[in-house]
Amino acid sequence: MNAKGAVLPVGEGFAPAVIEWLKEALNREIFEAVLIPVETPAEDSYAYLLIQNPAILDRASPLPPVMPVQGGKAIGRLTMRGTLNKRVAAVVRPCEARAAIELTKLKQAHLTNLFLITLDCAGVLPLSDYLEDPATAGARFAEAVTQGDRSPMRPSCQICHRFSLASAPGVDLHIGTLGIDEGSAVIVPGSLKGERILEQMGVSEDDERARPVAEMLERWTTQVAEVTEAQIERRRQAHAELQEAVAGADRLLETFSTCINCHNCQRACPVCYCRQCYFESTALKLPPDNYLARATAKGALRFAPDTLLFHLGRASHMALSCVSCGACEDACPMDIPVGQVFSLLADRAQEALGYVAGRNVDDPLPLVAYEMEELHGVEQPYVEIYREQEVQDA
Repeated sequence: MNAKGAVLPVGEGFAPAVIEWLKEALNREIFEAVLIPVETPAEDSYAYLLIQNPAILDRASPLPPVMPVQGGKAIGRLTMRGTLNKRVAAVVRPCEARAAIELTKLKQAHLTNLFLITLDCAGVLPLSDYLEDPATAGARFAEAVTQGDRSPMRPSCQICHRFSLASAPGVDLHIGTLGIDEGSAVIVPGSLKGERILEQMGVSEDDERARPVAEMLERWTTQVAEVTEAQIERRRQAHAELQEAVAGADRLLETFSTCINCHNCQRACPVCYCRQCYFESTALKLPPDNYLARATAKGALRFAPDTLLFHLGRASHMALSCVSCGACEDACPMDIPVGQVFSLLADRAQEALGYVAGRNVDDPLPLVAYEMEELHGVEQPYVEIYREQEVQDA
């Protein structure tokens, strides 16, 4: 077997080929269960199912057009209380895998006996767009993916540059399609666990799937690099425009002015994991006199109060672990660009500390690891500002 990957023949379509490969792995007991999105009986949404019967996989979708539940959250729920005693394959998008890896470092998930399988991802439709007409959403999504058009996708997906294996090199297997001729895909191991899976699948030098894949891997790698570069530029431009729109207390307050304090964004976020959230605790359930005093001081007090405090507090709590999946924005009933704002803050915070959330389970958490020379590049501009102010004051 080629140690760098194997060819996955795609006859009747990419999704059926992946499903047949998973069925084979289940039948041969290489995996004992598969966690994968499956369309609901009403055909208007998708849910993660833990499947042991290969026949049920016929209803599964490795790349559904929508993400009602972030896969990292599903993995966290499955493994939070301990390690699995059976081998489970989790088929997720790269941002979902990174969320699972981040949760593992936060002691909220366990990856033992869990095999992360990711795929090249073009994004997902906004949940509100999908629900307008679920019957045609799948076709619209497939057409956009085929054309490489990200404009119908979530805002966070439109500027995502971590859509392939390079974003989470610690996943076990990745299925690549970019730059590869129609009719084939390439399965790339990202770990020793992944290499063993391909070996156990019996891919040998005499097997058609193990024919030399060097050329295919090269085309895939080249295309991924080109798309990544383009997405990085789109992300830079989008963040520059967003930063201008939300800069300053007044603009930030205006951005979140329609918040109804439902906390849906918190509940949808895969890495916002506190079992007792401060913003839902008795600490913010104050006596009437407190509210009346604040209303007297200000002239009026909005209810529910402290909505901006909630968003700022949540951002400071989880910006270093944010994977920019956009689940929070999808869950917002008021169409606040919370995912875009958090993505901007996360990029700035993680860049300052040389960290990428969920990239690899061995990367230490920034607030746990200590480095003598960190943050000097961040603090230097402020030092210069203070010195200029001191000169002016003198």
